[in-house]
Amino acid sequence: MAHSPQQRLDELGLVLPEPMQTAKLPFELIRIDAGHAYLAGHVPIAMDGSLARPLGKVGEEVSTDAGYQAARQVALGFLATIEQAVGSLDEVRGWLKLFGMVNVAPGFNNLPAVINGASDLLLEVFGPEVGAHTRSAVGMAELPFSVPVEIEAELLLRQ
Repeated sequence: MAHSPQQRLDELGLVLPEPMQTAKLPFELIRIDAGHAYLAGHVPIAMDGSLARPLGKVGEEVSTDAGYQAARQVALGFLATIEQAVGSLDEVRGWLKLFGMVNVAPGFNNLPAVINGASDLLLEVFGPEVGAHTRSAVGMAELPFSVPVEIEAELLLRQ
C-alpha cells in the first residue's frame, strides 16, 4: 500500500519547519488558481521559520554538500507552505516544475548537484509519480540575504 506524504516524512525522520516568515514582504508564498499552485521563491529556513545557515556562495563559503542540504531545506519549506495553505500534503496531485537558483562563486558550475537536494526530497516524500517534475538549475551572482539557494515551484492540487 502506498504511504501518504506525511507517513513518508515520518519514516524519513523529517519534520516540517514553520512556514517562511514573510509578514513584511509584499507578496504571498503560494497562489492557487483552479488546482494549479505557484510557490514563490523559497529560501532555506530553520525550524522556527527564520533563515537557515550557512549563508554565502556555493563553491566559496558553502560546500556543494551544504548547498544540497540547503536545497532540501527549501523543499521542506515548500511542504510547510503547502500544508498551511491547503491543510494536507495529500492534496498534492503532482509536482510540475522547480526553478532552482544557486548563489555561486565564480567558476562553480555544479549547479545540478545542489538543486538535486530539493528534487531528491520531493521524490522521497511523494514517490516517482507525484514527485516527478521538470527543473532548471541556474547560477546567480547574488541571492537575497546571501542565502546559498532559492527555489520556486509549480504543482497541481487535487480539486
